[in-house]
Amino acid sequence: MVFRDLLEPKLKSEGAEHDSLIMAGLQGQVSMQPPASFKHNLRVSQDDWHLLTCILLANKTNTKCVGQGFLDQDVPTLTFGDIGLNGKKPIIVARSGKSRVGKASNDSLLPGLNDDMALNVLAWSSRSDYPNLSCLNRKFRSLISSGYLYKFRSELGIREHWVYLACNMMPWEAFDPMREKWMRLPRIPCDDCFTCADKESLAVGTELLVFGRELSGFAIWMYSVVTHSWSRCPLMDLPRCLFGSSSLGEVAIVAGGSDKNGNVLKSAELYSSELGTWETLPDMNFPRKLCSGFFMDGKFYVIGGMSSHTDCLTCGEEYNIGTRSWRRIENMYPGSDAGGAFNPAMRSPPLVAVVNNQLYSADQATNEVKKYDKVNNSWSVVKRLPVRADSSNGWGLAFKACGNSLLVIGAGGREGGGNGNGVIVLHSWNPEEETGDGSEWSVLAVKERAGAFVYNCAVMGC
Repeated sequence: MVFRDLLEPKLKSEGAEHDSLIMAGLQGQVSMQPPASFKHNLRVSQDDWHLLTCILLANKTNTKCVGQGFLDQDVPTLTFGDIGLNGKKPIIVARSGKSRVGKASNDSLLPGLNDDMALNVLAWSSRSDYPNLSCLNRKFRSLISSGYLYKFRSELGIREHWVYLACNMMPWEAFDPMREKWMRLPRIPCDDCFTCADKESLAVGTELLVFGRELSGFAIWMYSVVTHSWSRCPLMDLPRCLFGSSSLGEVAIVAGGSDKNGNVLKSAELYSSELGTWETLPDMNFPRKLCSGFFMDGKFYVIGGMSSHTDCLTCGEEYNIGTRSWRRIENMYPGSDAGGAFNPAMRSPPLVAVVNNQLYSADQATNEVKKYDKVNNSWSVVKRLPVRADSSNGWGLAFKACGNSLLVIGAGGREGGGNGNGVIVLHSWNPEEETGDGSEWSVLAVKERAGAFVYNCAVMGC
């Protein structure tokens, strides 16, 4: 059954027509009576049950209120709040639902809906709702815990971007930009050495990987969005730190870095979150550490870094997954004009982010956002940073792509109140909405009592 075939009425997101259109669209399709057992569930209200049905039709609505800039495509990801019909409860007259074989759908994911319709309800709703919605029945809970729903969302082109942050010694927290909602993750069941040591992070698929050192050596802990728990991730074939990395869908690539003896590496590895395995890739042309990686136009790039304890690299390297080969790009990242003021070994790796296949960097010395010109292999200034990056040589600041927006996360200024002590501010800017008048960064969120230093940050889209 094709979901759109059920949605013949052309809905509008505003006006009094909305209620009557929903009535027309749902007649003969959905039973609005929840099972008797549902009334005893205290975690999902009767109103939420009615709103679940409205989600079926709401994918045609205006999405200006759902944070479209944090989605990969112009696809509405719906929440109960977004489809609340201005506080009005819809009046719906409908006959009993039938399954695909014409039998009452008592054993379906959502009673009254066949499984095709129920899957679309769940896929188009916000994943912030999944913990509560999983209380509807066991079949629904099994569906979410299996991870299939995230694969189905990916097939539909639905991808919400959440920000994962670690500040000071506090546990990891997730931030949902559309809901403006924080969620604390469980503590990593690691030893004290891993807790206190420097760490690196990477989001791939529905997993958050955190790289660090335990007493026994290198370790990787993996947080699963599906199970909401931490587990050990298999180690790389050649464990390392200070590497460049990035992800594209279900795969990630790490390149360069230092091994346990401090040797600078030119090797690279590919991780598959679906298989949970690492694969060794061909070596880069140059060894480099303290570098940054990113995907652009389907290819993986590494820029910046140092080939030794004193020598900086200005060239970049491009890896073609199809041909399994590296290409050197001269002067791809020449560094800041004020770079001489810094000890290269003290400077953070390049702060880079890719939005809509356009590469941006946050200059650690000039506090400027620059854009890369692929044709001319050059950089130009497009904007000032909303926070200072030069005060700590780029450390403690996160510069990330989040859907169609650039995200800068760092110690707060006047938006955070006072001198920013203990306040982390999330700033957002959509480059495509630049009007030429120097439009300002938007304050997406303020996190109080979070210290003044971002140790790790990753953005996960699923």
